[in-house]
Amino acid sequence: MLCIRVSIARQTLELSSGNRLLQSYSISTSLNGPGEQKNSGCTPRGRHYIRAMIGSDAPENAVFIGRRQTGEIYSQELAAAYPNRDWILTRIMWLSGLEVGHNRLGQVDTMQRYVYIHGTPDTEPMGVAKSHGCIRMRNSDLIELFSKVSAGTSVLIEE
Repeated sequence: MLCIRVSIARQTLELSSGNRLLQSYSISTSLNGPGEQKNSGCTPRGRHYIRAMIGSDAPENAVFIGRRQTGEIYSQELAAAYPNRDWILTRIMWLSGLEVGHNRLGQVDTMQRYVYIHGTPDTEPMGVAKSHGCIRMRNSDLIELFSKVSAGTSVLIEE
């Protein structure tokens, strides 16, 4: 059974099958650090699963707003035109918490906070906490990971 493990401290995402590590990726979690509270901009910890997989047929660098493709393809010109956008690119894996009171329901609900694993511009550094709460990945890495997992895949986010 496939499992994703995210390490906030190491800024890595690992895909495993049982005890066997299949792949490790450099990622970027929240600039605000770990945390579960609504509107905190923090990356939630604990046991999660992939609730939905969005954008399976989208081209690399496709731009998403509100989980919908805008029809735009990310470029430096587009970035210059919209300097304050939090770019969500290529694919989205929408997470849902499994721990009631910790990352599910009420003021700590990961799904209601719209926390994703998603692509980001290649100009953004990996291995450095810079996101707005989501887990950012290189677009090519995200495409690879997306092809290996499915909705329901277990995701553990730990400090």
